[in-house]
Amino acid sequence: MRRLPLSYSFCVALVAVAAFAFKMPGVGFWGPVLMLGGLIFLHEGGHFLAAKYMGMPVEVFSLGFGPRLFGFKWRETDVRLSALPLGGYVKLAGFNPEDPGADDPYGFLKQPYGKRMLFYSGGILANLATTLVLFTFVGADQARVTKVQDSWTVIEVIPGGAADQGGLKVGDELRGIGGLSFPGSEWEAAVAYIQANPGQVVPFHITREGKPLELPLTPRLEGGKGKLGFMPLPMPTPLERRAYRPGDFLEGGRYALTTSWRLSGQVFGFLGKLVTFQAKSSEVAGPIGIIRQGSRAAKTGWDVFLFMCGAISLQLALLNALPIPALDGGHMALLTFEKLRRKDLTIELKEKILTGGFLLLASLMALVIVLDLLKLRK
Repeated sequence: MRRLPLSYSFCVALVAVAAFAFKMPGVGFWGPVLMLGGLIFLHEGGHFLAAKYMGMPVEVFSLGFGPRLFGFKWRETDVRLSALPLGGYVKLAGFNPEDPGADDPYGFLKQPYGKRMLFYSGGILANLATTLVLFTFVGADQARVTKVQDSWTVIEVIPGGAADQGGLKVGDELRGIGGLSFPGSEWEAAVAYIQANPGQVVPFHITREGKPLELPLTPRLEGGKGKLGFMPLPMPTPLERRAYRPGDFLEGGRYALTTSWRLSGQVFGFLGKLVTFQAKSSEVAGPIGIIRQGSRAAKTGWDVFLFMCGAISLQLALLNALPIPALDGGHMALLTFEKLRRKDLTIELKEKILTGGFLLLASLMALVIVLDLLKLRK
């Protein structure tokens, strides 16, 4: 079966950990379940469709790992829900693509290079397509708004940061920071004000679920500047909308492309901070952190929730594409290396590479879960 990729280790955890997380204050259930379950289904669906395109019969399509709970038979495929919600897998009939020495009755290893690359990239392509579709709907909805009330809306709060400890939440609408008011002030002025007041109480005037609220937040001194640890976006609150027009979806497509490009740059920038050891543990969101943020986004509104789903789907695609053994990108890198070398690596060497990659990813998964649990106690 396909092993759990790193990207899913950032979204799901052991059943006991997830159950514990759902009981924490501010954590819901259906929003995260729909988001994570849907993204897992679409990712594995990409591998499934690629296999069918190759003419390869699929023996199992599973959401989760371990013992089969229930499911149904669709042609030759056992579509099932398994006991451990750690991700999902697609198993080709009589063959395990991650076991170099497995039997290959339907000739997967004899398929052309391009088709095997398509199989391994199927989940990545599915995630990218999901991102573009979700962002297109968000952009199209924004295009049909005829009357708005301008506001900056919080879309991310770094767990354990000053803003998180001060009570700021995803979905809060910023109405004022210190002596600045929104609308009316530039965000750059607010950033400069926060950076200039480390250790000083900065009053935040917000609107949460339609009710005004004031939060005293204290920026921490980091790098010689004040920092709170949150990200807002200019998301005008729609007051009136007209009916959809065909041109709205064209505008939505443009929004999807530009937003995906911008977020991709942010993801690679953060990965650069990770490999150079410049990232802080508070900036890494593990499964519990994503569950909490997903729950809050679901309560804020469908547009914010869909935007978050699209952003996470994009991150899954980019992380899965990394050339790390046991990830889809790692398989693609090995396949490409063998193509250029014009000779396959030995089975023993492949097994060592894949095992080493899997142990690395399992260690990272355990680390982010521990970090999440520590943040909950702060």
